[in-house]
Amino acid sequence: KVIVGSYFGILRIYSPQPPKYHPEDLMLEYQLQQPILQLEAGKFVSESDALHLAILHPRKLSIYSITAITGSVEHGSQYAVKLVYEHLLERTSCNFVVGSFGGVKGKDFICVQSMDGMVSFFEQESFAFGRFLPGFLLPGPLKYIPKSDSFVTCSTSRSVECYKYQSLAQASELRESSKPSDKISGKRLTSDWSVNLGECAKEIYMVNFPNAPSSIFVLGERSIFCLRENGNLRFMKKLEYDPSTFYPYSSTPDGGILYMVASHTDTLLVYKDITLSWAAQMPSMPVAVRVADLKDLKGLIISLDQNGHIQASYLGTDPSMFTAPKTESREINYEELDKEMKTLQKLIKESSISSNLLQNDESVTIQAHIPPQLDQISIAEGNKKDEDVPSLTIKVSFRSKSTINNVVVTAHTEKPLTVNQRTRKISLDPDSFNRPIGVSYYVDNGDIMLPISLTTWISASYVTSQGAPKTLQHQINLPMKLFCKPCQPVKVATHKITIDTNRNPINLYDIFPEYGESKGPGNALGFQYYNGPKVTVLASKTSQRYRLQSDTFEALALVTCQLVERMKANFNNDKNPEKFKVSFTGSLPLHEFFELIDAHFNIRLAQEDLHEKVRQEAEQYRAIQRRLLTRFKDKTPSPLLSLDAILDSTHSQIMDLADKIKNNEEALARSANALSCGTSLLLLLLRLSMNLNDSEYRILEATLSPIVIDSREQGWEELTDAAITHLLRSCLAKSAKDQAVNLPPLKLPSDTQKLKKHIAMMCDRLSKGGKLAFENITNATLNGLPDVVVSDPADRLTDDYPSQPDIQTDAPSATTNSNGNHDMQTNPTVSSKSLPPMYESEHRDSVLPPLSTSNGIRNLDPRLASALQSSES
Repeated sequence: KVIVGSYFGILRIYSPQPPKYHPEDLMLEYQLQQPILQLEAGKFVSESDALHLAILHPRKLSIYSITAITGSVEHGSQYAVKLVYEHLLERTSCNFVVGSFGGVKGKDFICVQSMDGMVSFFEQESFAFGRFLPGFLLPGPLKYIPKSDSFVTCSTSRSVECYKYQSLAQASELRESSKPSDKISGKRLTSDWSVNLGECAKEIYMVNFPNAPSSIFVLGERSIFCLRENGNLRFMKKLEYDPSTFYPYSSTPDGGILYMVASHTDTLLVYKDITLSWAAQMPSMPVAVRVADLKDLKGLIISLDQNGHIQASYLGTDPSMFTAPKTESREINYEELDKEMKTLQKLIKESSISSNLLQNDESVTIQAHIPPQLDQISIAEGNKKDEDVPSLTIKVSFRSKSTINNVVVTAHTEKPLTVNQRTRKISLDPDSFNRPIGVSYYVDNGDIMLPISLTTWISASYVTSQGAPKTLQHQINLPMKLFCKPCQPVKVATHKITIDTNRNPINLYDIFPEYGESKGPGNALGFQYYNGPKVTVLASKTSQRYRLQSDTFEALALVTCQLVERMKANFNNDKNPEKFKVSFTGSLPLHEFFELIDAHFNIRLAQEDLHEKVRQEAEQYRAIQRRLLTRFKDKTPSPLLSLDAILDSTHSQIMDLADKIKNNEEALARSANALSCGTSLLLLLLRLSMNLNDSEYRILEATLSPIVIDSREQGWEELTDAAITHLLRSCLAKSAKDQAVNLPPLKLPSDTQKLKKHIAMMCDRLSKGGKLAFENITNATLNGLPDVVVSDPADRLTDDYPSQPDIQTDAPSATTNSNGNHDMQTNPTVSSKSLPPMYESEHRDSVLPPLSTSNGIRNLDPRLASALQSSES
């Protein structure tokens, strides 16, 4: 029988008849007047040896008898509930336990625990005595151990305590009284043993199975403890989930104890001691589980969930009684199969189209309106310099064909660009007007970082009615005037770049109309970032060239990119039959780019050094703490020997190192921004110099990425080195030997020599006609390696650098005539400053084969030759 009581006071008794539930399985349903806290079956009546039902109410303990009335009709027998006796409780009860207290034979006594810590003992119809448990705050689970005639409970101090029944009886004065409250005084009560668990107990079970020692199982908040009868710990199992209930049910021949644990994730797990034996998913979260034998089925799991549903289940799977019939051998009709396949493909296509239409009903569109002018009143906050930083407020509107709630709108920006409100949440309704939201952008002039591009993004994330998450993005091109302001052109600058075109130079104010407030000659225009650096653009009067110059190399990136894009947009619409071309014939600024790499890498090395120092100081700090703790625990005082002073000094050093790490991280972010700008400029110059198409430029940009993201595990240098090495051994490989070189490990290198050498090799091979196209690798040699990928067969040499006389020239320089205008002197030669020396490296990690032949090293700088000879040796 399965007996269930509810807090609504409903008593139900079931007699399950497998394999499924029938209405007649409910033997009895009886409504009581008070909630049912707990129920047990036992011999509670002195005049009868039959089993009776004890039901605990908040203020009453009732004993009932269940009798059957044999029916004479088809409905069968009926069951009646009769109250035998009851005990009124003066204190609110929590739980109770039954057993043969004191070694009595043939009887079951009852011990009721109240909410205020009093245990009351009832010897069937009469009250025996009551006793308050010491140190009580909240009630815990209570169990009786028949072998030792003692009670086990969990106190508020998170300890399992054991009390002998004899100690409880002797501690109370056994005088005759009609009121239970008069029998609670007596001697001081002490526990027989106590074990500190460190967490509150949810349930306690006493198990005594064959082949296994008697044990006490305690279910904690995140652990299961198994104790011996004397309180010694047998084993403990740490749980990785929140358990709801558990139940020990059997033992194994080797002495292991089997028990079940139910979790709040609707999972039932079966353990053998500390080993998980089985796990099954339940339809709901069980709050109580038992094991019973019903009819011919043994070991059924009876579970009760929090909604009152009872389930009888077993572990394993149902055996399949189906036997597949023998198939008739027949010939395959391929025409019918093709017809069926076309029909199924048509159904699949129609279902996919309908699903796409359903998704389009819940799509969201984003529209952004960018005003032609900046805000009249800037909203820029916290300016660090005495200058007016402008702001731009754009209007972003959203439209949807269906109602969508909780749309998260995010404005993505990169330093130094700042937004007034980065994230907000809106709701879309197609039947009402959705007011556009305003997003204001401005530059933080207190940060010395430079903008990489004028592009920013706005994204909208939401969840459809079917529970599918969706995210869409909208690109926004901000005006250049938001980042730069006009200034006077600078005649002398450190870094210069010359751009060649096939059109006569035009007025620079026509290319940059937003800077036309102070109209001038139009052949010189100055830009100044709100963060400080200045960039000057000069248009030659005698040649088809433009020069950009600045004292900061990375500041040239944004202005150069804007100049090229705006010239293409301006000249692509003219009526000239010759297509507009932009090229770069000067020397690549590899020397300046390598300086940015070295600065960024040195900061990374300093960061690692600081972290290592913090680790060492922390180890020393912990060692001093251990020594101080040992001295404080000594019973005999001993001198500290200045350990406290050393501890304070170590703590101060750790705090100083933490400040240095913070400052170094800020410097690393600024260096990464400069490297990102320099990489963008180098990529643009490579594209103009090598005339790369869109697909080749995408490969180059993916290899030499302008996105600089640093972490302690992997940084930009090692990732870029691995990518360029792969490029040099694949589409830019010159021989089969290049393919045999392994990729470098993705860890922080000791220096940047190898990376700079690989970048120079990549630029040199591109300048010799190498193509960034992976389809070239399909033409393999006998060894499965690509052939030499160069455009001119005469250049198929082992030399990666041109001869010495070809690289000793100067770059074009700007002169000022008598009228104050800037003219350029052109020289179509290449500067030797852009080609770095060959750096020494280990041959096994280099993708470059030794630049030597049978006649020695040819046509190389003496420094390169000596470095290569030492590397080969």
